[in-house]
Amino acid sequence: MTLTKRDLVVRIGEDMGLNQADVYGVVHKTLHHITTTLAKGDRVELREFGVFEVVIRKPRTGRNPKKPDNDVLIPARATVKFKAGKVMKAGVLKLTPMQSKKSA
Repeated sequence: MTLTKRDLVVRIGEDMGLNQADVYGVVHKTLHHITTTLAKGDRVELREFGVFEVVIRKPRTGRNPKKPDNDVLIPARATVKFKAGKVMKAGVLKLTPMQSKKSA
């Protein structure tokens, strides 16, 4: 299942007893501020959720699978890196299947 912005607005509206239009405005502005902060190259830290930061990927050489003899230069570029916080890590770790003693 995928959680969309619309799903998030509906859930928050129901949980908090708020108008969905107001919740949409808050969610939209929150995402806008995160995006503009990252676009300036700054870091966004949401305690217990995670940290977003901009990293510059180094230029590298790639290959076209259809023409493996030709090298292609992939230029350096900025990308967003996300590191999950403690609460998120703990929640996601619960999805890890238990290893049976037979497979060890």
